[in-house]
Amino acid sequence: MRVVIADDDAVVVESLRIVLDAQPDIEVAGCGTDGADAVRLAADAAPDVVLLDIQMPGMDGLAAAEQILATPRPPRVVFLTTFSDDEYIVRALSLGAAGYLIKQDVAGVASALRAVMAGRSVLEGEVLERAVALGAGGAAGASGATAEKPDLATVFPQLTDREREVVALIAEGLDNREVAAAAYMGEGTVRNHISSILAKLHLRNRTQIAVAYWRALR
Repeated sequence: MRVVIADDDAVVVESLRIVLDAQPDIEVAGCGTDGADAVRLAADAAPDVVLLDIQMPGMDGLAAAEQILATPRPPRVVFLTTFSDDEYIVRALSLGAAGYLIKQDVAGVASALRAVMAGRSVLEGEVLERAVALGAGGAAGASGATAEKPDLATVFPQLTDREREVVALIAEGLDNREVAAAAYMGEGTVRNHISSILAKLHLRNRTQIAVAYWRALR
């Protein structure tokens, strides 16, 4: 896995570089200090993942992510930031970010990136709770309480029953293998369903599928 890092904090960049380069399956393909660097490196270094801070001088991480994700074959974008502001979370998810991590445990970033490469959306606990609350109008919160599940046939009439089943399982945080096991179908079939769901709902990735489900809880 090739990773590009963009953060205006030199200490954070160096810490991430050391931790990630020490992993046998991860190569740091480049480091930058702002969004413009991230856009350039995403084009030149052919990374699998771009790890972005949100607030940076000049072009910020959100503006950079928008440009990166608009390219024909974009890398995955993961935000690593000290900011868990609601507006940032909503904008990051709406752009199609594959993850949103809070800068607390740099050592845990490698495992998060592996999960992203495996097709999972990575949202840390606090961010996940707030994203659910934002999408569900407060239906779920820090206590973990959940609202009654929506009638997905009404919410997503354009999807088949099996596709709606996959949507619900993705919203629970399951990866493709776990969805396949839970729904008694092959992983290839799961991938086909996900491609169909993305096309029918005009979404970019699994994170947006989950957000669409959370919003249906309103």
